[in-house]
Amino acid sequence: MGVLVDSQKEGFGSSWGGLKSLVRRKQVDSAHSKRSGHHQLAKELTVPHLIAIGVGSTIGAGVYILVGTVAREHSGPALAISFLIAGIAAALSAFCYAELASRCPSAGSAYHYSYICVGEGVAWLIGWALILEYTIGGAAVARGISPNLALLFGGEDSLPIFLSRQYIPGLDVVVDPCAAILVFIVTGLLCVGIKESTFAQGIVTTANVCAMIFVIVAGGYLGYNTGWAGYKLPTGYFPFGVDGMLAGSATVFFAYIGFDSVASTAEEVKNPQRDLPLGIATALSICCGLYMLVSIVIVGLVPYYAMDPDTPISSAFASHGMQWAAYIITIGAVTALCSTLMGSLLPQPRILLAMARDGLLPSFFSDVNKSSQVPIKSTLATGLVAATLSFFMDVSQLAGMVSVGTLLAFTMVAISVLILRYVPPDEVPFPSSLQESIDSVTLRYSQRISGKNPETSIFVDASQPLLGNKIVAVDCPIIEKKEAQAYWTLTEQNRRKIAGWTIMLLCVGAFGLTFAASNVWIPSLIRLTCCGVGGVLLLSGLIVLTCIDQDDARHNFGHTGGFICPFVPLLPIVCILINVYLLINLGAATWARVSVWLLIGVVVYVFYGRSHSSLLDAVYVPAAHADEIYRSSGDLLA
Repeated sequence: MGVLVDSQKEGFGSSWGGLKSLVRRKQVDSAHSKRSGHHQLAKELTVPHLIAIGVGSTIGAGVYILVGTVAREHSGPALAISFLIAGIAAALSAFCYAELASRCPSAGSAYHYSYICVGEGVAWLIGWALILEYTIGGAAVARGISPNLALLFGGEDSLPIFLSRQYIPGLDVVVDPCAAILVFIVTGLLCVGIKESTFAQGIVTTANVCAMIFVIVAGGYLGYNTGWAGYKLPTGYFPFGVDGMLAGSATVFFAYIGFDSVASTAEEVKNPQRDLPLGIATALSICCGLYMLVSIVIVGLVPYYAMDPDTPISSAFASHGMQWAAYIITIGAVTALCSTLMGSLLPQPRILLAMARDGLLPSFFSDVNKSSQVPIKSTLATGLVAATLSFFMDVSQLAGMVSVGTLLAFTMVAISVLILRYVPPDEVPFPSSLQESIDSVTLRYSQRISGKNPETSIFVDASQPLLGNKIVAVDCPIIEKKEAQAYWTLTEQNRRKIAGWTIMLLCVGAFGLTFAASNVWIPSLIRLTCCGVGGVLLLSGLIVLTCIDQDDARHNFGHTGGFICPFVPLLPIVCILINVYLLINLGAATWARVSVWLLIGVVVYVFYGRSHSSLLDAVYVPAAHADEIYRSSGDLLA
């Protein structure tokens, strides 16, 4: 008896198994799929906790420096508009994250969504890139804390010797004990429990926000009294033109990276369908508002060309006789770094947990402590690696690699939304141990389709005319009309094929357009051709996806009742275009380093992940049969 399975399964033992393993997809976690025995994480988080995580992970110390650099080189007095445009661009990704996080509320964030919507191969690369992002990001943030702490105590050499940086001649490295100690403290806090660590992050984030509010209020008072000298310039509001303002937006976009940490805690949220979208949206709105207000004030206090690129905010206050404000600003920078460090180390263990649950990493990383209900082993491993890097290495040169993981994740999340809406997975993987239940349900469905009466069977003799030799009292025009309707009607199978190819060509068009537009060294004819082809593919894809219907299965996919991303397909397509553009412009040196890491990931997947995947022997059946198979398997087990 045949079994209704996906063709993926047939190739696992053949020479094509390695390729077909790249596109196998897992099921959205449900009450049925949680019978696998994995310990679940504690559901403790509410909207205030999520806002603390989002704001704390997003607002780093970079904003205290970024305003001076971008204003001097790109935006001028229009810095606030640059932050607004960047915030809108980040909101596009936030909309996509909000829908997927509420539909698929499990640990893993973009890795989890890619595995469900795209396939195992892409999901592995996203997860591997996120591991690099959070590890390098955490180490880089930790290395930046000790210099700012030293400023509070009077200078670079004012920290105690056991905390200050030391040069080791034999190794030719500068070690940073303070960074390593802080990483271990944060790691221990994360091991205590998600609620406790989030509460601590909320306190630190509040201190940072208060420092920014001080800058806004005190700076606004100074600007009001001095007449906002920074806005009374002969160069006008756009000294570098609109192009400069947009270039500034591309730079400050990275100041919004961090809200995706909220999605990584989806499994620990009490009401994910309601709280996750609210948490992401509120956190991003707060960050955008604070960035814009700080920019408006600082650019108004000092002309953009006179800003100190290293300490723009402190220098702006010092120029008006408020040197003591530097201490408050430094406290804000330190608390921002500490909060960002917690935000960098929080998602990493959950990525490892999700990948280990799926069998792509050793089960060591999937262990959840029964008392604290957090992945302690993954957390300790993350903290140990980040502490080692922050102690021995100056990872500032590797900071660009952090952006690659984030932008790749943003891009795949937008693509996943398009797939979910137009070609959601219509088959569900089951373990081969349920083969008996699958066969039983398959037989029942086959009997329902064919019917018990042979005369009603759907199977017909193709060699005979459908109407036989009988005379049918039907006018020819009606027959022709029916045939015409059948010819022009878009079947569900064809609709899915068209949508799938369109989404793929959209991605090709986005890459071609942004690559050609960003590389001026390409010969003009080739460059214009690539831009034209890419633009046509993007525009055609948008028109096709707008005209064809979205899949009805989207209404029941995953956990329903949550946030729905608006303006599909336009919003995800714009999101893909923006993120691909930023990825291409990260620079060749960054991509060379990231490529080495990704190649290591490919080797690990080929020799371990592919053969240990939980979907290795999975049987794929139509999603419509899933509930009946679960019930049947429950009856058999009973």
